[in-house]
Amino acid sequence: MRDASWAVLDAAYAAGLRWVDVARSYGRAEEFLAGWLDTRAPADVTVSSKWGYTYVGGWRLDAAMHEEKSHTFDRFRAQWAESRALLGDRMALYQVHSLTPDSPLFDDLATQDALASLPVRVGFSTSGPDQASVVRRALALERHGRPVFTAVQSTWNLLEPSAGPALAEAHAAGAHVLVKEALANGRLAVEPPEPVAALAKSLAVGPDAVALAAALAQPWADTVLSGAAGTHQLASNLAAVSLPQVELPDLAETPAAYWKHRSTLAWA
Repeated sequence: MRDASWAVLDAAYAAGLRWVDVARSYGRAEEFLAGWLDTRAPADVTVSSKWGYTYVGGWRLDAAMHEEKSHTFDRFRAQWAESRALLGDRMALYQVHSLTPDSPLFDDLATQDALASLPVRVGFSTSGPDQASVVRRALALERHGRPVFTAVQSTWNLLEPSAGPALAEAHAAGAHVLVKEALANGRLAVEPPEPVAALAKSLAVGPDAVALAAALAQPWADTVLSGAAGTHQLASNLAAVSLPQVELPDLAETPAAYWKHRSTLAWA
């Protein structure tokens, strides 16, 4: 797994990619990235990570539970120490992993204070049908006259674009906006809607490139994450960079339907 991770990182760096996003719950991702950074010593890579989930899947795809979520102060304190020990001052952004409307963090002033005092930029990621409201609510949080968060990472793709207006507001207000799941957890690459498949065929690229190009075309998107698991996927994804602005019909599902379907996808 480390060799595969390093191969993707090497290929991404050679292609000009300069942002790597990991999380405490992404298996040994922080450890593998730290080793790559130590060995390759790039001076121009931005590193972000996340806290809030613990990986408990034991490397089994059929595990009853893969991640366990907690947005408590104790979880933050423990995982910040773990992330910092591995990534050190190379970590530029630390994010609350999957902030949702029911997170206790919204009322936990001690954890908000701790986040606001970190020596790195602080952000959050979102998931679920209420992403837009969470983005607006979280970016409005302030402690002692300063915003708690100045970055947000949200799901946006051709099937689930509902967070777009809130992310545009965030960008306009100066927050750094990262797009995740631009391929809808693989749906747009493996079983793309007919308009996506047809456009991809006409451009001689994969449907993944079309989906990523749509995300890259959003004027508020500062960083679009690939999520490639191998060098072949990465090469296919990178074709998005050279595509003209894509024009597609509205393919959006309702947020409720999209996230219900997402919850049924197999862990891979």
